[in-house]
Amino acid sequence: MKQLIPAVLLLLTFTPRIFAAPTVEQMVNDIEPRVIKWRHHLHQNPELSNREFETAKYITKHLKSLGLEVQTGVAITGVVAVLDSGKPGPVVALRADMDGLPVLEQSDLPWKSTQRGELEGNDVPVMHACGHDTHVAMLMGAAEILVNMKSQLQGKVKFIFQPAEEGAPRGEKGGAELMIKEGVLNNPDVDVIFGLHKT
Repeated sequence: MKQLIPAVLLLLTFTPRIFAAPTVEQMVNDIEPRVIKWRHHLHQNPELSNREFETAKYITKHLKSLGLEVQTGVAITGVVAVLDSGKPGPVVALRADMDGLPVLEQSDLPWKSTQRGELEGNDVPVMHACGHDTHVAMLMGAAEILVNMKSQLQGKVKFIFQPAEEGAPRGEKGGAELMIKEGVLNNPDVDVIFGLHKT
């Protein structure tokens, strides 16, 4: 969660104003319990690549609650929203991946996944074994913080929730390549994009 601080501070370097880091840090600290709650929900409810329908609904509900205009169904299940400061400036994109893996979770955590899915005709266990639940929750948190800082921003922020990072199922297209083909980096055109991935 603390990784939100550098991400938000990086974004703020694209504006000419100076912000006090403790203000951003306090906002991160305030939202952290909710980000953890979102992450636990997402961890309990993973979905395979190109099947992230409920995940997309969960993300969309939050983004709409922030007053953002949301585009859904991008590259099958992707979600995109734009925060417009109303002032000229760069378009900065922040990206998180959404899909889980066909892996059996072997833990006793209260939020462990017991979900199953269908992959190439086979019934398989599904879990977030690569941190995508965390990435989504962090980007939801970053979106809320930045919406609350809208008056201090310049330019636009594009929030990109990408499906199928682990690869589309055999015979299907998906992931970043399909999002780009469908114009995720345009309208408005993205000047720079930030993402993270832990392995």
